[in-house]
Amino acid sequence: MKILPVIMSGGSGTRLWPLSTPEQPKQFHALATQHTMIQETALRLSGDEFLKPIVICGRSHEVLAKAQLEAIDLTPQAVVLEPFARNTAAVAAVAALIGQKIDPDALVLLVPADHMISKPDVFREALRRAAPVAADRIVTFGITPTAPETGFGYIQRGEQLAEGVYGIRRFLEKPNFETAQSYVADGGYDWNAGIFLFSPEVMLQELAAHEPEVLTTTREAFEKADIQGVTHTLDPESFILCPSISIDYAVMERTSRAATAPCDIGWADVGGFSELWRLGAKDDVGNHAQGNTILIDAHNCLIRADGPPVAIIGLDDIMVVSTPSGIVVAPISRAQDVKLAAEAAKKLREIRDAESA
Repeated sequence: MKILPVIMSGGSGTRLWPLSTPEQPKQFHALATQHTMIQETALRLSGDEFLKPIVICGRSHEVLAKAQLEAIDLTPQAVVLEPFARNTAAVAAVAALIGQKIDPDALVLLVPADHMISKPDVFREALRRAAPVAADRIVTFGITPTAPETGFGYIQRGEQLAEGVYGIRRFLEKPNFETAQSYVADGGYDWNAGIFLFSPEVMLQELAAHEPEVLTTTREAFEKADIQGVTHTLDPESFILCPSISIDYAVMERTSRAATAPCDIGWADVGGFSELWRLGAKDDVGNHAQGNTILIDAHNCLIRADGPPVAIIGLDDIMVVSTPSGIVVAPISRAQDVKLAAEAAKKLREIRDAESA
């Protein structure tokens, strides 16, 4: 059975500012390998069992998405442009609709563009195990927890449906630390990575049953799309009427046709610089440095310099990220607060733009 990869390339990656910006968010950067994250995503989903990929992104990222995939000889067979963001239920609807149009017998694999998977062979094996179940169910891939993580939602497994594939007892919101510890100790809970494998017809049936307005408005936007070559620009007048809701809330938490395939695939959602430091190559005193950097008596630091040299002297456990878009300096333990700096920088840009108008 063929699999059609549909790559979700939305979001702005504000926790990785100023490296990640609205103009060039994190999926278009090389964070852990020589390839950008969207390139890595496409490469791991290439081969005989996969059809050429589809990308769903915003209008402002069309050129970047096409250029980066063309650079690795994986030109997308379609690029669907959202006139504005409407969350992942709308994306799933578009993925099912275009999958039905291209090859209704293929399974759609809906994946974020900005995740790292260091064991792609294990992931492909999980896909093969899940494919027969995905003919009649929507399969999500639960990530085997490596620690009591409070930053992810969890999936509790239900009955076994096939080797390595289970029903879903319930979805759980991001827990506190004590609850996360109990999930890991239990062994029947997995991180919710937001990766889905499904038949287009099954997804469309479940959207019709549980969120018909999402399906109706998205179908109209898709059918009225402006098509220029491989580019499909969704009709904005129809798409603006689509409710903004996640696929988890819209379908997965309501349907009786959900399943999960737990897997240990070396998965990471690089949501901030602390994760980038943890995953990155380090010197013998724990520093992860890229670009024009000078480190003197520094330990366990993350330094990225895109421009003039950045020197760190006598400091430990700090991050310095310097790009043409800005500079951020903070303890690595405060990496999640970078989002606040990104929001403040956005407001400063808006003020400057208003003053110059």
